[in-house]
Amino acid sequence: MATGFEGGEIAAQAVQGMRFATRIELPGATLIADEPVSVGGGASGPTPYQLLSAALAACTSMTLRLYAQGKGSALPDFRVEVAHALIPGSPSRDLFTRRILFAERVPADREARLLAIAERCPVHRTLSGGGAEIVTTASVAPPTAPPLDPADPPERHFSEMEQASG
Repeated sequence: MATGFEGGEIAAQAVQGMRFATRIELPGATLIADEPVSVGGGASGPTPYQLLSAALAACTSMTLRLYAQGKGSALPDFRVEVAHALIPGSPSRDLFTRRILFAERVPADREARLLAIAERCPVHRTLSGGGAEIVTTASVAPPTAPPLDPADPPERHFSEMEQASG
């Protein structure tokens, strides 16, 4: 079903024959979101929480690059990693753990400034304004970085979806 939207809207539609798979139409791209096999999905794409984490990682990267460009200073190569978890409670709260990995050492004062700029990215402001907690660290990228903590098992997210739909 074509929508012909041009204003930047996002559309989502179920993929027929699949329990959770959802086709997402974005301006200039289409992708599939799904849930892992362990909760009955087909693992054919990122989960909604992974997409949300990707939005935070992408916005952080863009904001840091824009800041450096505006200051006329070069940034070393870097990557932004984000993991999502739910903090138990009633209601549960979202926790995003964000790590900025630089290819080389950044002076402490500049690192502190870049962390402050990361907290001003628009997606960070949107998520934190809705009650999410975002913890950010920066470091020099090791050859292989260990996974971020915390990261909830897929069953936890599935449980939250079931509660919301019941």
